[in-house]
Parts: sequence; structure tokens; C-alpha cells
Amino acid sequence: MRPERIAREMRDIISGIISEEIKDPRIGFVTVTRVEVTPDIRNAKVYFSSLGGKEEKESAAEGLNSASGYIRKSLSEKMRFKFTPELLFRLDESAEYSIHLNQIFDKIHKEKEKKDEPA
Repeated sequence: MRPERIAREMRDIISGIISEEIKDPRIGFVTVTRVEVTPDIRNAKVYFSSLGGKEEKESAAEGLNSASGYIRKSLSEKMRFKFTPELLFRLDESAEYSIHLNQIFDKIHKEKEKKDEPA
């Protein structure tokens, strides 16, 4: 299997494990957004988004990294890897960055409209 295909399958399985099997209250509502697997499939970065403020998101990251051994074991049972990758959970800030950029573009657009209005 190619790393991209493995990453997609891992994303789906890890999402299920987190929502159905992990009971850590620090994790809360988490969505696995993407998984990046190294070419040798020894390591995987699991990106997630989470509701809440900065503290809640950091707490979710701690909870997920704390549960990574369990998640890895469960993943190996579901995917039957020769080697199950080490999992490293990272907060995916791309959605927040996208929102921030859209706010900047909206502000620029409004300022341009003001300039273009007849005096």
C-alpha cells in the first residue's frame, strides 16, 4: 500500500478509535483532519482540530499523545501492519489560519469599497 492510501485509511480508523474507545475527558470533541505518514511507514503525524480555546486544544493534544500507545495498538489490530507507525498528534491550525486570512481579505475589500465610493 502507498503511504497516501495508508494515511487516508489511518485517518478514518483513528477517528473511530478516538470517538468510540477513548474516554479521556481532556480530549473532548476532536476531529482528525489528516495524517502524514513517512515513506517507510514508521512514523505518522496525526493532525486534529478541536473546539474550545487555546487551553482546551492544548489539553486535547496532551490527552491524545497520552493515549497514543493505546490508539497505536488498536490501529494495529484493525489494519494489520507489519510495523505500526509511531503516532504523534498535532493540532491542525490550518482552519483557524484560513479564517484569519478571510477576515483580512474582507477588511481589505471593505476598505477598497470605501475608497471607490464617490465623495
